[in-house]
Amino acid sequence: MTDFIKLYSKHFNFKKFVLNAFAEDVGNGDHTSASTIPHNHKGKMQLLVKEDGIIAGVEVAVKLFKLVDKKFKLKVFINDGEKVKKGDIIFIVEGNTQKLLTTERLVLNIMQRMSGIATKTNHLQNLCTNTKAIVIDTRKTTPGFRFFEKWAVVIGGGANHRYGLFDMILIKDNHIDFAGGIIEAIDAANHYLKNKKIKLDIEVETRSIEDVKKVIKHGGVKRIMLDNYSPKQTAQAVKLINGKFEVESSGGITEKNISEYAKCGVNFISIGALTHHIKSLDLSLKAVK
Repeated sequence: MTDFIKLYSKHFNFKKFVLNAFAEDVGNGDHTSASTIPHNHKGKMQLLVKEDGIIAGVEVAVKLFKLVDKKFKLKVFINDGEKVKKGDIIFIVEGNTQKLLTTERLVLNIMQRMSGIATKTNHLQNLCTNTKAIVIDTRKTTPGFRFFEKWAVVIGGGANHRYGLFDMILIKDNHIDFAGGIIEAIDAANHYLKNKKIKLDIEVETRSIEDVKKVIKHGGVKRIMLDNYSPKQTAQAVKLINGKFEVESSGGITEKNISEYAKCGVNFISIGALTHHIKSLDLSLKAVK
């Protein structure tokens, strides 16, 4: 079991997800498979890679197949996080053919998207080589699918910013504006945690170098976010912060400029596009005759 599952499985009901997915897709029956394949037919399928990338979701697929039918037999050749190339076979699964065909699309939908996210994350993290910057995700995830998307980021070599609203305080521009200012928002958050006797890290978004100076002087947070700063402004802010707080760059960062931001000395680079603007990796489950 991965560390990610240990941390977040209590926030996600895998069985319920699968049941809902089948209710949406299968409804009152997979009539195509039922009408063309004998109910007791046994078959074998292999997961085939159709383009190069990083594979993700193998562990999910194994768990899903076993949930559908404990009698399924799987032989895994390539594990999560490994580089794959066109033509590679990830695993072979054997069992009741009707059930294999009914499960096929759900497995592919999950694995293709997870592998696309892992591949993109891996690429961006590699662009930060020789720096201390870690590529992290955001809450810009697909409703109901967050667990898999954030897991894929970790498989790809990145890290999770936070899972949801419950495991970190992130004071953003709207919170600051509604609270009456950046210092007021920080103080209110600390007061809240003290009264509720909750231990959570606090991060605050800054929109200018002046904001950064205010936070440095006031304290009360663990991490400072530099939102939509240019590389030059980022370097200036990192120098001012001087290691007193964690530093995160966010906003407008792409594969074309991520190296420049990483070299400024930030600890984290958050990229919403990791989960909300991604190309799935092409995979297919094919019958083995």
